[in-house]
Amino acid sequence: MNEPKIFIGLSDPKSPSNVGAVMRAAGCFKADAIFYTGARYDRSARFHTDTMDASQRIPLTGVDCLLEGVPEETKIVCVELVEGATPLTEYQHPERAFYIFGPEDGTIRQQVIDRADSVVYVPTIGCLNLAATVNVVLYDRISKSSLIVANDELIRRSRDTNNRVKVKKPAKAD
Repeated sequence: MNEPKIFIGLSDPKSPSNVGAVMRAAGCFKADAIFYTGARYDRSARFHTDTMDASQRIPLTGVDCLLEGVPEETKIVCVELVEGATPLTEYQHPERAFYIFGPEDGTIRQQVIDRADSVVYVPTIGCLNLAATVNVVLYDRISKSSLIVANDELIRRSRDTNNRVKVKKPAKAD
């Protein structure tokens, strides 16, 4: 059995702050690589917003077409507010997924939607921004996974150095 893999595709991302926040989400949720199309990010990349330096561990690669480099045995999952899409709450994530997210001021091209194995949307009133959507989708994926690790050791490794707060256990009643 193949190890689960997560790839993220960003269709012409609008702002460097969103790409930086996507990089942070990718690091938190263990994505393997991020690809993006368009020139807007390249023009604004000098405004570094990857606060966890995820780009040191996760490749961020500009491509002409997000569909060109989809790894074998990987399902294409478009995440977009489009009619006929499956609500994320009802979706079962594939083991190996290439999630494609549209730009905030546009949409994923119809040709890409047509090639997708699945099209899902986050059922909200109004639309989330790109980084928020990536976080929600990746959280949904891990929350539905049997591979989730949730314990105090994870908290100790993940929290900020200024955070040493603990939940006090209530005294037992006699």
